[in-house]
Amino acid sequence: MKILITGGKGMLGRTLQKELKPQGAEDSRVTERVSDERNERRNELKPQGAEDSRVTERVSDERNERRNELIIADLPEWDILDADAFTEKTIAAAPDVVIHCAAMTKVDDCETKRDLAFKLNEEGSRNVALACKAAGARLIAISTDYVFSGEPPREPWAWSETDIPRPRTVYGASKFAGEQMIHMILPDAAILRIAWLYGAGGPSFVHTMAKLGAQEGPALKVVNDQRGNPTSTKVVADVIRFLISRPDVSGIIHGTCEDQCTWYDLTVELFRLMGLKREVVPCTTEEFPRPAPRPRNSALKKSVLNLLGYRTPRWQDALRDFVASPDSGL
Repeated sequence: MKILITGGKGMLGRTLQKELKPQGAEDSRVTERVSDERNERRNELKPQGAEDSRVTERVSDERNERRNELIIADLPEWDILDADAFTEKTIAAAPDVVIHCAAMTKVDDCETKRDLAFKLNEEGSRNVALACKAAGARLIAISTDYVFSGEPPREPWAWSETDIPRPRTVYGASKFAGEQMIHMILPDAAILRIAWLYGAGGPSFVHTMAKLGAQEGPALKVVNDQRGNPTSTKVVADVIRFLISRPDVSGIIHGTCEDQCTWYDLTVELFRLMGLKREVVPCTTEEFPRPAPRPRNSALKKSVLNLLGYRTPRWQDALRDFVASPDSGL
């Protein structure tokens, strides 16, 4: 399968490259494993014909993944703002799936550079969708929790895929505009909303706090009145792999970790996992004013994934795995 990744050099793009890259050397081991599984089933007393077909299907999926061809579409060679050139390159590459990660994601910069934010996040998404339509490729586009107001009607709360977006920031408004563009051009596209992202090499909140936690100094003040779902790029890559295997799934999908917490909760757990002793104290959003307002609660409910029988891990478990990973960059 040919998979084109826009913004493929970014934090999520790098993880996708690692998780979806071809693994040809593994192919023989897959063949050996399935042969062993089939032999075991044939040695059992009861017939296992149906089970045998599922083994075949799983191996087919694994082999297809190991035969993936990745196309990294990023600057300077690929520019989502150059509609004609991007479409021409996409048609020539002939991808089966396009994962659209490219975006302007620095929330405060979007607030002060509104035109650029809409150009990249709305017009850029339009250009990618048009290129996918011209090339006959399926589109999986990355979006954000910031499309919601962040002001829930009650607590506890998590925003569903069917809740109406009401963005309060330029970043959120530009990403929502991009979602609408994609829907108009490609109604069968999948739009995956993620949040509170961290991944190998960063940059991310997790990397920043790990660095500060390793330094000596007074207690660190961390906001304790904003709630969300911390999510690793590995978790998002796993969700995307699942969506690739389900071409029948389209529309809005939420793809964050399960459970929610505050930035303070996240920092306390990170320091515990890393054995960092620097003191952390909770504070309010008002103590750290920023150009773009932060959502009070942007936790996302995974209704679509759960209906499909897919469960993301708890944020605590994903963070533990990330801290233990040798390529985390912490």
